[in-house]
Amino acid sequence: MAARRRATGRATATSALFGRLTAGGERNLLDTLRAEKAGGTLLLLGAVVALVWASSPWRDGYEAMRGTVVGPAALHLDLTLEHWATDGLLTIFFFVVGLELKREVVAGELRRPATALVPIVAAVGGMAAPALIYVAVNATAADGDLAGWAIPTATDIAFAVAVLAVVGRNLPNSLRAFLLTLAVVDDLLAIVVIAVVYSDDIALGWLAASLAACAVFGLLVRRRVTTAWVLLPVGLAAWGFMHASGVHATIAGVVLGFTVPALAPDDEPSLAERFEHRWRPLSAGVAVPVFALFAAGVALDPATLREALGDPVAQGVALGLVLGKPIGIVTATWLTAKATRLRFSPGVTWADIAGLGLVGGIGFTVSLLIGALAFGEGSERDDHIRAAILVASLTAAVLGATVLAWRDRHHASLADGLRDGPADR
Repeated sequence: MAARRRATGRATATSALFGRLTAGGERNLLDTLRAEKAGGTLLLLGAVVALVWASSPWRDGYEAMRGTVVGPAALHLDLTLEHWATDGLLTIFFFVVGLELKREVVAGELRRPATALVPIVAAVGGMAAPALIYVAVNATAADGDLAGWAIPTATDIAFAVAVLAVVGRNLPNSLRAFLLTLAVVDDLLAIVVIAVVYSDDIALGWLAASLAACAVFGLLVRRRVTTAWVLLPVGLAAWGFMHASGVHATIAGVVLGFTVPALAPDDEPSLAERFEHRWRPLSAGVAVPVFALFAAGVALDPATLREALGDPVAQGVALGLVLGKPIGIVTATWLTAKATRLRFSPGVTWADIAGLGLVGGIGFTVSLLIGALAFGEGSERDDHIRAAILVASLTAAVLGATVLAWRDRHHASLADGLRDGPADR
């Protein structure tokens, strides 16, 4: 009987939605949480500095800094500092995303179809619903523009993790892993959108050269070559060729990250894990905050907010993030649960999924990037898009934090009950 109960417990844990994590999934989760907590704080700091500076009497200095051109013109790399932050520094962020994705696919929650299905479907729903809301708003408006349909489809991992760190300390790790895995898949889909939709006049020769450099990088790391002075020039070449090809240069970072081996013998850290430990602090602590400093600068004065409120593009972005994300994530998860006929693990309810869906509406880093790509840097709608992303992300963060704080107290009381149970019996 005892053996049968243990077997039943194991079956329930592995077959229920939001059951126990695999060892690899647990390790990936903890790695991400450690770095992204501080990264979310620095990202917020960079955004606040940009907002204050752009709204101050020294706004002209901020615009001059963003527009300063540096780099060799002979290599077509005479770019503005804002462009360097978007195409250059953000490549480090996408390199870490590539490493994270590789680890999830090989050793984490995306390795098992049963656990991968839910966050993948939820990520697709969480992108489809915001896009549909944006299209509905802009298709029915006289001055609408459908080019920005992908702006509200992205979830910012750093901000989402920061919210979880503050209000969700007692949430089950499976729920945390669900949000993080969803965000990784979300990033992957956003990368596909950037590569396919927002790449113009692709030069196949340069693209082939970039992919060849990525292949050389992958061959070197598989041969356990980890010396920086060997790998960095190859990585920079892959980035430069990708930039010249017309495909957004950050895609090179993802491809490079995905070439790194994610398996190691005898439970030793894999090369992908070691690279992620090395590069995540630079990504979360430098690259993304500096990008926020250059990308988030908008004067949130009454006039700008009033103009954004009347712009269907800004309306679609805001509604897509605040309403579309939770609707898409919850609906997709519900459909998956119905189709698979699986139940939630004990203690997990639809209120938890709704809270995670609201937090998924925090769109910042990739949303700002897609906004710049959709309408071009310096477009007349730049400020409206930035204002919509910032206000909607703040709204989603407050709503999500409120729901998750309530659920956190619920899960804390459940944990206390489990601890007290044996003594009472």
